[in-house]
Amino acid sequence: MQGSTVRRVGLVLAVATALTGVAACTSQDSSDGAGQDDRAPRGRTLAALRSAERATEHAESARVESTTTMGSLMSMTADGTLGWNDGITGTLTITYTGGTVADTMRRLGTTSMEARYLPDAYYARMGEKFAEKTGGKRWIRYAYEDLEALAGGSGGHLGDRMRSTTPNQSVKLLLSSGDVRKVGEEAVRGRSATHWSGTVATADITDAGLRKQLTEAGVTTETVDIWIDGRNLLVKKVEKARTASGRMTQTAHYADYGATVRAERPPRSDTGDFEDLIRKQTGTP
Repeated sequence: MQGSTVRRVGLVLAVATALTGVAACTSQDSSDGAGQDDRAPRGRTLAALRSAERATEHAESARVESTTTMGSLMSMTADGTLGWNDGITGTLTITYTGGTVADTMRRLGTTSMEARYLPDAYYARMGEKFAEKTGGKRWIRYAYEDLEALAGGSGGHLGDRMRSTTPNQSVKLLLSSGDVRKVGEEAVRGRSATHWSGTVATADITDAGLRKQLTEAGVTTETVDIWIDGRNLLVKKVEKARTASGRMTQTAHYADYGATVRAERPPRSDTGDFEDLIRKQTGTP
């Protein structure tokens, strides 16, 4: 395998995993039902969203099902369990369903992979065909601190984005909106939930890290819709934005809050470090 191919694989995996909502989700319609626009007083709106942020954060884990599209770059699905008590942990099955990323993965022998998240790095199981070209290693380890090498200065922020795409972060993002509104009560997979919606201007986001991530991705505005159930837990979110890679739409459903999360490190003998693979393929010291 040529070094340029390894770089491309690393880049697309980093971008895709960053969006799973975790990531870390595609939908043409941002609601599960019709609701009327009910602009609540700002104070009550913020109080309701902050209650949802706290409840979701304190739950510490959940089952995630998501779909994502990003222009012609990729479309993908993700399914698994994630925890956020001490960094991001968990295991997702990621399937690339379209775009140039799916084409690249198909040439590598699979369009579906297992991703394991640990506080310091994430691991991607690439399969047998990939292992034939990498000395028998089926897994690749991506250290978050090394992601900057993937895409220049913005690469490092992909790692930050991976670790900040837990459900409560979507609520925080909506809290940054100046026009957040209550849309109404709607059903999400048969359960009653309150639908909130808003448009977030990147320049208005107070979290400096998140603002920088979105700015470097070419995002100026983003629409965010979330659905909160009777326990103040986020059960669905839809984010839409235009990026340098095209229109991005991400939808995620969350369930089984408090679920047990397992994410074991793959065997060292079966794991190749991304940085080591790059050095070997390019001949750099």
